[in-house]
Amino acid sequence: MSKQLALFPLSSFILPGGKMRLRVFEKRYIRLVKEAGLGQRRFAMALLNPFVTQQHRDRILPLATEVVIDDFEQLPDGLLGITVRGVCRVEITRRWQEDDGLNVAQVNELTSWPVTRLSERYSDLASSLLHLLAEYPQLQQLYPEPELNNASWLASRWLELMPMQPGLKQKLSAEHDPITCLEELQNWLEHNS
Repeated sequence: MSKQLALFPLSSFILPGGKMRLRVFEKRYIRLVKEAGLGQRRFAMALLNPFVTQQHRDRILPLATEVVIDDFEQLPDGLLGITVRGVCRVEITRRWQEDDGLNVAQVNELTSWPVTRLSERYSDLASSLLHLLAEYPQLQQLYPEPELNNASWLASRWLELMPMQPGLKQKLSAEHDPITCLEELQNWLEHNS
């Protein structure tokens, strides 16, 4: 299904079921949040390619995640803070900028990974994520009830948190199932720790 979404490009990554806190201060993104809040236009978090210049047409990578705003607040510095939740993956098929520089895209919705029972083979990845949540209270606030027995949820959260190149994150998030992704993540961790 093709639809039009505004884009919020960042170097951070989010997938369906993921949550992220954002500080919103640029006028174009304040407009994006306002339009989303009024039900005028939804938006997606898009991943930036750090290896190309800001003007390059491949600056925004093709896979993004449509999000909804779960919460908003005024931050101590007076800026708008929002918490978004990923709802579905999308592929950008065409992109343009509006007058104020807001990126907008025509996208196709992609199939999300189904809930998949986690096998014992990946229990170390589940334990490690549980330790991370305990170590970082802000992360734990986002995920008070982690779905550690769901391979799709676990693979998605690791992809969001891992310090790997954006292109690799995109490739792994496009795998046909979460088990393939978890296998790759486990190999990546073994070779990069």
